[in-house]
Amino acid sequence: MGEKIFGFHAIEEALKLAPAGSTLFLCRNTGDRNVRLEQLARMTGKVAVKKIALVEMDRMVPGMDHRGAVLDLGGARKGGSRIQTVGVKEFCKSLGDDDDALVLLLDGITDPHNLGAILRSCDQFSVSLVIIPERRSVQANETVTKVSSGAAQYVPMAIVTNLAREIQILKEHGFWIYGADMNGQAVYDTKFSQRAAIVMGSEGDGIGRLVRESCDHIVSIPMSGHIDSLNVSVATGILLYEVRRQHPVRK
Repeated sequence: MGEKIFGFHAIEEALKLAPAGSTLFLCRNTGDRNVRLEQLARMTGKVAVKKIALVEMDRMVPGMDHRGAVLDLGGARKGGSRIQTVGVKEFCKSLGDDDDALVLLLDGITDPHNLGAILRSCDQFSVSLVIIPERRSVQANETVTKVSSGAAQYVPMAIVTNLAREIQILKEHGFWIYGADMNGQAVYDTKFSQRAAIVMGSEGDGIGRLVRESCDHIVSIPMSGHIDSLNVSVATGILLYEVRRQHPVRK
């Protein structure tokens, strides 16, 4: 079997791009929602549909809340139908001289639910590239794909070994780097550049020292509540919104 996707919306989006040889597994006697997935699979002409018992599906994705549907991509890998991967240098060289761009760097996000929610915001606010370190960070797995409601398939990603080094590449191509921290300048007092890269730190420790030292500006979201900070996925959405408010996507 290949890479597996579960969750109604994630499967619905993945079926649009699923390669030949993929299989949609459905539990027998499931509801109308999964009938819709079966119809979509058959319409592609490339995806086989197989009805199986609940116990078989539980063994296929142990411990996952599959809701009676799993899409097996038949061996598709990163860079194939599900996840768009690109190198940072390659991405930068693809930009025209006058092109705006919004990049998000994630320094040590370890919760797949947070990454999935972040990717949903990235899709909505037209983030050009998400950069994720290959170590000490969650990757785009089945849970991430489900939580993102399929957005993981549309947001280009770069998996890198050294964030600080990639930041230097971004700077060489006209990007300004904005790190998120509670002690930074208020986001509404910050003027973001047309080529902006936002750095979000880990859920517990924030941005690492070397990455922080590579940032041009440190920005914060002023708050007046009783808890210490916002969830990282919520904070990311707010910052991406502010960048897009200042620099709307060109139609």
